[in-house]
Amino acid sequence: MGIARAFVLNPEVILFDEPTSALDPELVGETLDIIKKVAGRGITMIVVTHEMSFAQDVANKVIFMDEGVVVEEGSPEEIFSNPKEERTRQFLSRIISLESNYSI
Repeated sequence: MGIARAFVLNPEVILFDEPTSALDPELVGETLDIIKKVAGRGITMIVVTHEMSFAQDVANKVIFMDEGVVVEEGSPEEIFSNPKEERTRQFLSRIISLESNYSI
């Protein structure tokens, strides 16, 4: 797996661009667990993702972008619980609604 290859090189930073986007649904959780373990080792990661629950759980800083522009940034608590920007609120309300409709 690419994550393991990147990890053994002992990098200062690992970049992930939608690491779960092309995966079978059964592999999504496994991949997110591996990334969580890497985070637990203190390696800096930049993760581009639409997996909001994962970002909220693992990130120490969240940047919300729209059309290539940074709209808002802050801690997961700030962004997910009390977003300052209307665009962030719109996105989160839509995503959280979708996630709650499909939760098992």
